[in-house]
Amino acid sequence: MKRLRVLVLVHPELVPPDSLKGHTEQEINDWKTEYDVVSTLRAAGHEVRPLGVENELKPIRDEIESWKPDVVFNLLEQFHGEAVYDQNVASYLELLRMPYTGCNPRGLVLARGKDLSKKLLIYHRIPLPAFAVFPLRRKIRRPPRLAFPLIVKSLNEDASWGISQASVVDSDEKLAERVSFIHESIGTPAIAEQYIEGRELYVGVLGNERLRVFPIWELEFGSMPQGARLIATEKVKHDLQYQQRHNIEVGPAKDLSPQLVEAIRRAAKRIYRTLDLDGYARIDFRLSADGIAYYIEANPNAEIARSEEFASAAKHDGLDYPDLIQRILALGLSRAGATGIQL
Repeated sequence: MKRLRVLVLVHPELVPPDSLKGHTEQEINDWKTEYDVVSTLRAAGHEVRPLGVENELKPIRDEIESWKPDVVFNLLEQFHGEAVYDQNVASYLELLRMPYTGCNPRGLVLARGKDLSKKLLIYHRIPLPAFAVFPLRRKIRRPPRLAFPLIVKSLNEDASWGISQASVVDSDEKLAERVSFIHESIGTPAIAEQYIEGRELYVGVLGNERLRVFPIWELEFGSMPQGARLIATEKVKHDLQYQQRHNIEVGPAKDLSPQLVEAIRRAAKRIYRTLDLDGYARIDFRLSADGIAYYIEANPNAEIARSEEFASAAKHDGLDYPDLIQRILALGLSRAGATGIQL
């Protein structure tokens, strides 16, 4: 690939430094994705300019008009403090006719609304847990068809925000308490899903038209406290000390039959296409004891730090990190018609 001008959109607090020296492990963990992407692009010879974006679109337009980048590498997961506004940034880039990496606006909307994505996938006969949505400022009433235990989450937020051991409930009283917690602390509707006891599996998918499915990865819960639910809480996903204390790791899923592996890979592709995803995404499943892989959610523009599951699975599949970042860049250019190659 020729040398490009790459504008990297990040949250203002996550603009990475030029070096890791002098920074704590937790500090590095906060902006590791941004650092890994920027440093890898620079090492590949590209001219890279990170831009902190939070509440205004004008800085994006100003930078595009003055610096004239070839492509935007979009690492924003929210805008104006709202996760559901991430699609507006992608839409704005499309209105500017600016090539960008990651998922298109339609895919972001479909995947971000957990209820909408599940309704679409039910039509396509993808196994998923029974669920119900609890809107803001409405009476909390469990549908009779929804049996305990249930896991309660934000309808729109991801990255395990608001998920803890208390998220799994086994009574109407606890359900009401947890739904109220989501409403009040996160400010979004809540979704309650049938809790699936089983294994947590992640499947990375890369591509626009032709899709590459990476090996199935598993979140290993190590030595969690006795009686704890094996779920991806905020602590499990983001607290380094907690991860080290309980030997929590992510790696290749073991002891899956070839038939099950193929079924999960096919399901990941169907989900990706049904939700109109492109660029790259991670599809999350829960594997029950009887061997059914239940769809949990899709994560467009998934975490792509060098150490995270998406990049680790890509490397396991023969795609080293610099090549992965270049591939994501090429997919953004290809979708915009900036190259003559369909990737």
